[in-house]
Amino acid sequence: MRKFFVAIILVPLLFSCSNYQKVLKSTDYEFKYTKAMEYFEKEDYMRAATLLNELQGVFRGTDKAETINYTYAKSLYGLGDYIMAGHYYRQFVKTFPASKLNEECQFMSGYCYYMTSPKARLDQTDTNNALNEFQLFVNLYPSSGRVAEANRLMDELRDKLVYKSYLGAKLYFDLGDYMGNNYLSAVIAAQNSLKDFPDTKYREELSFLILESKYIQAVNSVPAKKEERMREAIDEYFSFINEFPESQYLSKAVKIYNSASKDIQFEEVN
Repeated sequence: MRKFFVAIILVPLLFSCSNYQKVLKSTDYEFKYTKAMEYFEKEDYMRAATLLNELQGVFRGTDKAETINYTYAKSLYGLGDYIMAGHYYRQFVKTFPASKLNEECQFMSGYCYYMTSPKARLDQTDTNNALNEFQLFVNLYPSSGRVAEANRLMDELRDKLVYKSYLGAKLYFDLGDYMGNNYLSAVIAAQNSLKDFPDTKYREELSFLILESKYIQAVNSVPAKKEERMREAIDEYFSFINEFPESQYLSKAVKIYNSASKDIQFEEVN
């Protein structure tokens, strides 16, 4: 009985494979085109992509070329091959500059880079590429219904870049005095992040990192520079609490202030 049911399941599969092999071997390209579109509509992206890849060269310069190239890019996307899908979306825009499909293809070019954008600790080339493609999309199609989504995705990608820079600044902080004054490097890295991305959601973390780094740098300073650097740390404290009066780091910030104040006889706060 089990063999009977297995046979029932396998027969349609074998028949389907046999039909597909016939399509692959056919020299009737109109027939192949029709079958490729059928496979695509059935979300059989592997078979559709295989046929469309061949048909790109066959129908180049004809009225079917635009549909073939567009559907091929969509098939690759359906397969999860975002690198190649993005390549062909970009190629489509260059090949068919007057196409009504360019708005979608330009957006999808950015979205494919977005899908391959890695975790913040890794190389962010694809993240920057996604930002460039989305920005080009917004510039070219400012009235598009996809602009809001593009802007949302760009904000997410920017936050990833800021987080990566925060991790870099934190690494300098964690290295401390190892092979040099890494606290100064931490301050510079965090300040550059805030300069480049002033509205980031990591602004509080970066700001406190600057305060803490300046304070530790002051503590470790030679006597001739200690008072000046303590005053800089205190100035940084006031800037921090003015911007983040209810910060999760408030108690730590107050401790830093009180400690720095003792060195230069400022009034302590509770």
